[in-house]
Amino acid sequence: MASNWRVFAAVVSASALLMGTAGCGDDGDGQSLTITANAINSAGGKNAAEAKWIEDWVIPNFVEQQKAKGVTVKVKFQATGVPDEDYKSRIAKDLKTGTGADVVSLDGIWVGEFAEGEQIRPLDELVGADKVQAWDGWQHMPETVRQLTSYNGVQYGIPQETDGRVLFFNRKLFAQAGLPADWQPTSWDQVLEAGRKLKTVPGVTPVQLNAGTSFGEATTTQGVLPLLAGTGSTLFEGGKWVGNTAKFRRVLDFYRTVYSERLGDAELQQDAKGREKSFEKFAKGQVGILLEGDYFWRGVLNPTGGSFPMAERDTQVGWARIPAATPGAGVRQQDFVSMSGGGGRVINPKSKNVGLAWELLQFMNSPEAFKGLLAGGGPRITARQDVNAEALGGDPMLTFVSEQVLPITSLRPALPEYTKVSKALQQATLDVVTGTGTADAAAAYGKAVEEAVGGKEKVAGD
Repeated sequence: MASNWRVFAAVVSASALLMGTAGCGDDGDGQSLTITANAINSAGGKNAAEAKWIEDWVIPNFVEQQKAKGVTVKVKFQATGVPDEDYKSRIAKDLKTGTGADVVSLDGIWVGEFAEGEQIRPLDELVGADKVQAWDGWQHMPETVRQLTSYNGVQYGIPQETDGRVLFFNRKLFAQAGLPADWQPTSWDQVLEAGRKLKTVPGVTPVQLNAGTSFGEATTTQGVLPLLAGTGSTLFEGGKWVGNTAKFRRVLDFYRTVYSERLGDAELQQDAKGREKSFEKFAKGQVGILLEGDYFWRGVLNPTGGSFPMAERDTQVGWARIPAATPGAGVRQQDFVSMSGGGGRVINPKSKNVGLAWELLQFMNSPEAFKGLLAGGGPRITARQDVNAEALGGDPMLTFVSEQVLPITSLRPALPEYTKVSKALQQATLDVVTGTGTADAAAAYGKAVEEAVGGKEKVAGD
């Protein structure tokens, strides 16, 4: 799934003594309540920490919670390990046919598609608005994070985890270039100015701004979309996809400046392993500024177990909010912007025990549950700010994202056409990086989007 959020798999079979029937299936004991998601329950497997959390924390503690209420719950665990798209297809079929899990994990990018297809329903309809609003967890989630499991302003589930994009920079290189250790640009021009100063340091790529098709979704999420948000535009607004607009051309102009002035490495953007190489170069002190998500800090550069461990990460690596093109020009008139991914869980509308499923959904998103998860998998940003305030206290970078980035972040459009539009965005940046003019690249993009979404009337342009 997108954005490195981790998911899990489980089956919970319940005999609900006080709550009626439970679950969409039958395990031979009567009623069953099921949690399903994409994971591998094996040591070192995909999302192994989450699978372990289900077995060692969620199951026994949920059983005890229900027992205290007079409800006997029998719990089983079932792992899955299929690719994301296979998982998506499977749960789509399950929801359509009224089978499968009672509580289902969804990537946030899928919520709109499933809502449009009426495969999921709003929590208010399933559980009751009073009960949903009474859950105290909402007050600890920024509205931007709640949108991970909402569509058109309607809440369909509860978010689990998220992330945020920032500008990472190398303080040692900044010192050599005469730039401040507490750098925080307030416009695109200030980013370019820093890049030009870094260009005077031998052997350094001043700015790594993901571009091209070889970087895939990283180009879109860690490049185009944050910049587009910095112009005051989102990719889908007013019922239309952004096409060849003045704001999109402004984004391509920024790319053109970065790569025509050789502040960025154009050849690296065309390399099949370009993203990994950009990580390695940053870790070796060969890249000055890099736009990435917090995964770069906790996963890539982590001195212990990172894919490109940086021994002096904590002292040499700085981070800054992504500025709007000019102050106040960002979405919602913001001075700074970001992009986030993540996902959460929804209730199967065909569940025979929505009440128990709702209890489980709340339980798995309680502070205690999140703390149990973090204890086994290391620090990461949850959907709950109260949990983050405690669990991330020792990590200044993740705390920065939680406190200063999540309140201003934006999300990708949760619509089925997004994947095709994203690929068109990647091609547009590749065109500019390899020498095509902004006007021609934007025009080609506009046509590609019209084809991707099914007609000119669905695309905004000017």
